[in-house]
Amino acid sequence: MEGSLGKFYPAYSRTADGFKKLVTSFSVPGGFPSHTNSEIPGQIHEGGELGYALSVSFGAVMDNPNLIATCIVGDGEAETGATAASWHSYKFIDPKESGAVLPILHLNRFKISEKTIFGCMTDAELATLFSGYGYLVRVVEDLGNIDADMAASMDWAYGEIQRIQKAARSGKPIVNPRWPMIILRTPKGWTGPKKVHGKQIEGSYRSHQVPLPAARKDREEFQALKEWLERYQIHELIEFKEDGEGVFSEKLAAAFPEDILAMGCSEHTYKAYKPLKAPQWRDFTSKAEGEKSCMHEIGEYLAEYIKMNPTRFRIFSPDEMYSNKLDSVFKSTSRNFQCDEEARGKGGRVIEVLSEHLCQGFLQGYVLTGRVGLLPSYETFLGIITTMMIQYAKFLKMGKDTIWRMPIGSVNYVETSTLWRQEHNGFSHQNPMFINNVLNMKSSIVRVYLPPDANCFLSTLDHCLQAKNYINLMIGSKHPTPVWLTPEEAHDHCVAGASVWKFCSTDGGLDPDVVLVGCGTEVTFEVIAAASLLKRELPQLRVRVVNVTDLMVLSKYGDHPHALSDPEFESLFTKDKPVVFDFHGYPSAVKQLMFDRHCSHRVKVLGYIEEGTTTTPFRMLTCNHASRYDVAIHALRVTCGVPHVDLDAHRLIARYQGKIREHEEYILKHAKDPEDLMERPQF
Repeated sequence: MEGSLGKFYPAYSRTADGFKKLVTSFSVPGGFPSHTNSEIPGQIHEGGELGYALSVSFGAVMDNPNLIATCIVGDGEAETGATAASWHSYKFIDPKESGAVLPILHLNRFKISEKTIFGCMTDAELATLFSGYGYLVRVVEDLGNIDADMAASMDWAYGEIQRIQKAARSGKPIVNPRWPMIILRTPKGWTGPKKVHGKQIEGSYRSHQVPLPAARKDREEFQALKEWLERYQIHELIEFKEDGEGVFSEKLAAAFPEDILAMGCSEHTYKAYKPLKAPQWRDFTSKAEGEKSCMHEIGEYLAEYIKMNPTRFRIFSPDEMYSNKLDSVFKSTSRNFQCDEEARGKGGRVIEVLSEHLCQGFLQGYVLTGRVGLLPSYETFLGIITTMMIQYAKFLKMGKDTIWRMPIGSVNYVETSTLWRQEHNGFSHQNPMFINNVLNMKSSIVRVYLPPDANCFLSTLDHCLQAKNYINLMIGSKHPTPVWLTPEEAHDHCVAGASVWKFCSTDGGLDPDVVLVGCGTEVTFEVIAAASLLKRELPQLRVRVVNVTDLMVLSKYGDHPHALSDPEFESLFTKDKPVVFDFHGYPSAVKQLMFDRHCSHRVKVLGYIEEGTTTTPFRMLTCNHASRYDVAIHALRVTCGVPHVDLDAHRLIARYQGKIREHEEYILKHAKDPEDLMERPQF
């Protein structure tokens, strides 16, 4: 009624035809869905899964000093664990630099068929709870005068927000300010049918969703529907002229804001993105020698990135910046936590909170309102926000199909502290499933990268931070690993997504008997070590080494924008030679991508097979049959028909199986891997 819908969808104009179309097309094919999504003006949240509205709202107001987000949380959503953590979100809001969120907890006592926890609590209990959280609480429940009660409460909340912000922006910040929140109590289904068929509707769970499901056929339900709609007195609010144009009552028209202030027209929600400045990633690279930690090197890059973008970039991390070796960012910024005097009021770009749900919610709200963000995490625990990522992917997919929504920055994940180096934490910290979850999303919006070294990771990160409308997943090790490629080689490799590594292949990879493929930092090392081993002990075996850094190139051509054409695919993996593929995560991920490539009969995929414990790094590889010895064994087995391999294959397979057993005995005696296992392979 305030005009936002007609601005973006002329068919829903404020005319008789527009109103009819809206009413008759709601939640039917071709119309708007019953839950909010990205087709609705002003919307920055997918309305299917509950729990994230509040954290998304807080992300939206970060670095938006003049923005207030009013977030209505129903008492059903309030029962979710993600919302329980979200009440603390204001503790990450610096009123000097950011806007504010006004939470409205709407209590109507019922979910689908049961009473709610919060709805059954007294005002005193609620006030005590939320005062403990740190809020100033006001309850709105005067049903006979609800509009005036709510208007006065909104004015009060706005005044409190202005008071807190004015103090912070005048150099006299209030330490640990109490932000306002409103608790609104109304009956469920208020103003709807009172009773039908002798059963209470208003004020009961029966008013949830569709209270009159048989109104088309049932006379009593139809009469209840008629009386319900007539109570709105729509003809006193709007009159349609002969040409169909709607004329609103003077009182109603006076309530409509100017277009720029209408929530549905807020540019924050659909065209706020501006590209960020980026440093030259090559300035942070190394020569193709020695070892570097991927995370340490990108930390140096991010420190400079923050300097260049002090108000439009943030990192949201589950308390893992130091553990993940990303602490170099603190050379140019600090944490942002208003309860900590060391991190208060300093404009810090890093929010650390041990809730992946909060990190994801903050990131979504921040990105959807035009900025750029990064979420680094232990690999295993990024899976906690899988369903949030899926809901966001749905929002993003529909948003790309909605012509009036402008591009936004990408949601960027960095997975490190990978399963292969969680030998000290054990089985609970070994889980690469987030890769598989991302692969199942719409191919046009997801990207999965496994850079093999620090130079490649820098190139990949630089690309992802500038990309728009994607979900980018980057995976790499925090431990020092060899730098295999020069900066230019790394650039070319990342652009290609996969390439033959000539330096560790026989005759540069020409005419191979077998193709060895690495995808992931640790397993790439093992593939190269296997190639070195075979060259030394069976030089007549012709080996080609391929590295895959962009996982999506494996897809069938046409299934993903990055997928290799059949000729390109065969130029790497040959037309008919056996392939041994050592993958970072579950083998099912690679099998899923390559299923339609018609080469599965000649591809052996190794990877994580749910074997793990507290052990050594190399034992993690051998127990999952992904070590250099396992790669070499499979290479020998698949080439047994080759004349110059047959004579030595069985002898070498037995030797390598013995090496694996010897290693098991060694670590039980010494509690560590032999030093020579981590030496750079030689050719």
